[in-house]
Amino acid sequence: MQWETVIGLEIHAQLSTQSKIFSGSATTFGAEPNTQASLVDLAMPGTLPVLNQEAVRMAVKFGLAIEAEIGRTNVFARKNYFYPDLPKGYQTSQMDHPVVGKGHLDISLEDGTIKRVGITRAHLEEDAGKSLHEDFHGMSGIDLNRAGTPLLEIVSEPDMRSAKEAVAYVKAIHALVRYLGICDGNMAEGSLRCDCNVSVRPKGQEAFGTRAEIKNVNSFRFIEKAINHEIQRQIDLIEDGGKVVQETRLYDPSKDETRSMRGKEEANDYRYFPCPDLLPVRLEEDFLDAVRQSLPELPTQKRDRFQSQFGLSVYDASVLSASREMAEYFEQVQQACGDAKLAANWVMGELSSLLNKDGLEIEQSLVSAEQLGGLILRIKDNTISGKIAKTVFEALAAGKGATADEVIEKEGLKQVTDSGAIESMLDEVLAANAAQVEQYRASDEAKRAKMFGFFVGQAMKASKGKANPGQVNELLKQKLEG
Repeated sequence: MQWETVIGLEIHAQLSTQSKIFSGSATTFGAEPNTQASLVDLAMPGTLPVLNQEAVRMAVKFGLAIEAEIGRTNVFARKNYFYPDLPKGYQTSQMDHPVVGKGHLDISLEDGTIKRVGITRAHLEEDAGKSLHEDFHGMSGIDLNRAGTPLLEIVSEPDMRSAKEAVAYVKAIHALVRYLGICDGNMAEGSLRCDCNVSVRPKGQEAFGTRAEIKNVNSFRFIEKAINHEIQRQIDLIEDGGKVVQETRLYDPSKDETRSMRGKEEANDYRYFPCPDLLPVRLEEDFLDAVRQSLPELPTQKRDRFQSQFGLSVYDASVLSASREMAEYFEQVQQACGDAKLAANWVMGELSSLLNKDGLEIEQSLVSAEQLGGLILRIKDNTISGKIAKTVFEALAAGKGATADEVIEKEGLKQVTDSGAIESMLDEVLAANAAQVEQYRASDEAKRAKMFGFFVGQAMKASKGKANPGQVNELLKQKLEG
């Protein structure tokens, strides 16, 4: 039987506010346990929450960016459950009246196509604390620093049909919240984490299968692996005569498997009711207009502009607009050298390789955009060849010069373009390989094409890579044919 996968995602984005959603406590990551928890966060009797307006502004900013309905009146509710790291015994969240309603996001797939994924809602809520199970002599510790940190929970429609589509969607959300400046997107620190709802159904069936939810997956790679494992688990279970149970599961990357945590709760299990301590939030048109005016150029808009303005392919434009920092770096290089295609090739090629090797983000690049733009200019005016340019790039990354010009001068890497000097060097190469020259002249076209590369290689070796490749090819052909 052929199976179809249905995937919906719930992404929790920690908002980059200076203080928590209902108190003035700091939200700095990595502080000593329980040093950023106020009486409000600890739910001490007599304390009352005060809503952080900046968290609302950030949520609205996201809603406008996905062309969503904005809840002009949105209401906070109490979601009741009992965990040791939830001091109130309930989580303040939004249920029936979220700040962001239905919207959508267009994602780029590997085959170059664009797919629209529906977004059901995005609502504000507070984070819980954290249970710690190490070094407590058989007991658990509770750190409430995170309790009350503002979260935006982004709930998608079940529109994705493969793990790769799901990862593309999470990457698009990740890029968007960073473009908007509302979340740092640091998945390793838990700033952005994902719950994956996965089900399978016979191909052609309209009704959804029973879903399982994989909680708190915090890397793109693990999201793909967790979903693929869960898909196979469900298919194997059904084909063996079993039934999928609606439940919450945990992904264990060390074993590459999902395992059951608990039965999946429904909304009525949480006994939602409006929070009596918080009034409904009413959003005025002036507030919405101000937020709308603050929106930057969004990833999809930047991608489309890179295609139309610079003539880049869909793939190149998508890669270069994937993060705000990458896009800004590329545009600075392009402005410095005046060649968008060369700039794109170097940013996606040598620069990305260097960053990956050293585990750096683009804003930590050892080669500045101005330096790379200056290097590309020297390729364009034939001061250096593409091959020598890689040597210059490595020197810039190693701090051996402030500019490409300085490295070229210091290391004596200027390209030889003097025709007389190149001809003289070629005469020496051909004299040293007289037998191969005779063989070349006696061969047919197909064999000559293969042998020509040998002579080019010898010529570039003799010039230590400094001879202009175009001139070498042209003059060498004349001499061999002559």
